[in-house]
Amino acid sequence: MKILIADKVSEEVVKALEADGAEVTLNPDLGAESLPEAIGDSEVLVVRSTKVKADTIAAAPSLALIIRAGAGVNTIDLEKASARGICVANCPGKNNDAVAELALGLMIAADRGIPDATAALRAGEWKKKVFGKARGLKGRVAGIVGLGTIGTAMAERCRGLGMTVAAWSRSLTPERAAELELEYCPDPETLAERADAVSVHLALNPETKGLIGRKFFDRMRPGAIFVNTSRGEVVDSAALKDAIEAKKLRAALDVYDPEPAAGEAPFESTELVSVLAAATPHIGASTDQAAEAIGAEVVRIVKAYKDTGRPVNTVNFRLKRAAHSLVVRHFNRVGVLASVLTLLREDGVNIEEMENTIFDGETAAACSLSLDRAPSAGTIEAMRATEEIIRVSLEQSSA
Repeated sequence: MKILIADKVSEEVVKALEADGAEVTLNPDLGAESLPEAIGDSEVLVVRSTKVKADTIAAAPSLALIIRAGAGVNTIDLEKASARGICVANCPGKNNDAVAELALGLMIAADRGIPDATAALRAGEWKKKVFGKARGLKGRVAGIVGLGTIGTAMAERCRGLGMTVAAWSRSLTPERAAELELEYCPDPETLAERADAVSVHLALNPETKGLIGRKFFDRMRPGAIFVNTSRGEVVDSAALKDAIEAKKLRAALDVYDPEPAAGEAPFESTELVSVLAAATPHIGASTDQAAEAIGAEVVRIVKAYKDTGRPVNTVNFRLKRAAHSLVVRHFNRVGVLASVLTLLREDGVNIEEMENTIFDGETAAACSLSLDRAPSAGTIEAMRATEEIIRVSLEQSSA
């Protein structure tokens, strides 16, 4: 198996993959434009921040698995990958602590003015009176937008500072909020109005793009803190800049729209950064602890793919069940399944999923097939008339 790793990973990851028999090429300097030429006959591609566009997928006839060494997959052309039958997997939950730690650090930095205080000292200016006027976070309300694994980790840290935590998430119910000891907010704007400090933890998708905009910022309290460590595109940058100027919001960002994909590159959003209380270059997941956890998950995904052909954490498998389920219990003999598949093909029935399980003793087996439509009565009878088939049952899916 040939594996191309197009971003930095630890040596332990490469060693583990090679120990399992893989031929690994590590080229962390690859970018979206150079990846198509480098992909070659690789069967597995591992990326972190490098974008995988349609031209890379088109240039990779052997590619079967793309692994995002992180949580989101918005840097990968999922539609093109799915059309080519390429699995896309990610490593969810492995950078939770790292991102939550940075979000909390940015919140504290915005409250205490740490970056500006540091800059003043470096310039030879002692401004204790200016930077000694922080409001403090204990007893304040932290508003968490998006209560996934990272948002939950951030909520725990804010509670540890003695803050009251309010939250909004599309899946959050009042009952679930009560179980988590959170204040329930029915919509983002209610949360904005309630919070002294907001931290955004949303995945990027069509529903969340630009979700945090003028309506949200108009409801925020004057002088409140705003932190985003999720994706730059979920926030309307122009609306944020206006709110900083009009309401004296203290904003701290780790993500931007747009932002470079490379580790080192020119940065264009300097006008926005100039009015921020704190800023970092998308380093939320960049800790040794997170890198080690993600590396171990990459190895686990590759091993599952090698052993079963079905990698764990795949994000682009269809979730909807097929319309009909056919179970064929048969003797474990050569050609039995071939005859079943031939009958279905002649009937024009498409097989969408198939799994064959052998019983102890290896005399009998059960084959489960998900079908796009029900076979004809004649096809079912032809199967039942086959000597090697024990029983045939057909059910319609309830989903």
